[in-house]
Amino acid sequence: TQSRKDSKSTSTMSKISREALTDAVKAIVKGAETKKRGFLETIDLQISLKNYDPVKDKRFSGVFRLPVVPRPKYSVCILGDAKHEGEARAAKIPVLTADDLKKLNKNKKAIKKLADQYDAFLASASLIRQIPRIMGPGLNKAGKFPSVLGGGDNIVDKVDDQKATVKFQLKSKKTLCMGVAIANVKMSEAEILNNITSAVNYLVSLLPKNWQQVKRLYIKSTMGRSHRIFGFLTHKNVC
Repeated sequence: TQSRKDSKSTSTMSKISREALTDAVKAIVKGAETKKRGFLETIDLQISLKNYDPVKDKRFSGVFRLPVVPRPKYSVCILGDAKHEGEARAAKIPVLTADDLKKLNKNKKAIKKLADQYDAFLASASLIRQIPRIMGPGLNKAGKFPSVLGGGDNIVDKVDDQKATVKFQLKSKKTLCMGVAIANVKMSEAEILNNITSAVNYLVSLLPKNWQQVKRLYIKSTMGRSHRIFGFLTHKNVC
């Protein structure tokens, strides 16, 4: 599995028309302003691949740090040692200690409830290896096994990294489609464009044959319609 993490746009030249992308972003933002919702709409990047066999071809997986946080309400919980517990409480970030986790007593329902309560977890390096023994496989099964929080890491920066990170990976061997939250409708047009172009270029760099394996790209707000930004249009939705 190929995996890379980068906070900068790759050098891959984008084949997306700047005009088409800008028009799509403007339409999404205008649509959100015209029909305001009671929540912050995210903007998703919808991807459809071609010339790629998810069974036979080499798997790809990439984690990318977007320039601007797309989901400010994305919740992260710290599973911390004494040092990180103090830092997390000072920064008003949710935190649980090893003793808190032991109290769950490997109860599957309690662990599932915890996994459902947060979008992601960070665990102190000194604690992370103990988590399977203390909690069992629950977080892993939920796809939320913690990322490592090093002793010298700035806890606020690491939480922001989690909020701004997207993962490009096909969910199964039966699909050629995927989607990630790339922005939100309250971001500036420049911020939205920057997030999209940098993420698309990163995605393309992961693919063995780059743009030759991208069939269609769309962007879509939570409640809005899809807007094609690359590839031929046959349906309004990618998948």
